Amino acid sequence: MGRIYTRKGDRGQTSLVGGQRVSKCCDRLESYGTIDELNSDIGVLITLCDDEHDVLFLTEVQHALFVVGGYLATDNSDSESGQGNIVTDEMVHAVEAEIDRLDAIVPPLRLFILPGGSRAAAYAHVCRTVCRRAERCVFRLIECGTDVDEAVTSYINRLSDYFFILARKLNVDARTEDVVWRRNQ
Repeated sequence: MGRIYTRKGDRGQTSLVGGQRVSKCCDRLESYGTIDELNSDIGVLITLCDDEHDVLFLTEVQHALFVVGGYLATDNSDSESGQGNIVTDEMVHAVEAEIDRLDAIVPPLRLFILPGGSRAAAYAHVCRTVCRRAERCVFRLIECGTDVDEAVTSYINRLSDYFFILARKLNVDARTEDVVWRRNQ
């Protein structure tokens, strides 16, 4: 492997997978860059988790997001370079099953909650909000005419729900109350 720097991006351009040069401000870069940011945030969250099941599931999510980032970094308009379905319905169902598992652990939600509680829960909320931003970026990419597999958008949508319920579960683990929103505070 050569040097980490190439000097090719110094003027605001970069290459997609396959070599196409694009602006570093384009919607495609924003979408896979935000997925990369989420993946990094998950790495921090993992360091705050004590439950081995949570760590293993989050690690699986990191691997999936790495592939999603690569998919989004590839111009798939050329049918020969298309990667096909990189997120499967089974992956989406796995996230839904994990949400259901965690939902059975936490008390019923009766009020709006604020991001916070334990350190791990607060960071899960950071992951949730970055995931929502990634979802908006991907839909902006779609609105600009880029085809994105529906399973990818479903997966990212479910992940933000997962991070919300994970935050609540992490507060349960830490024996910390969710932070309840009060109108007149």
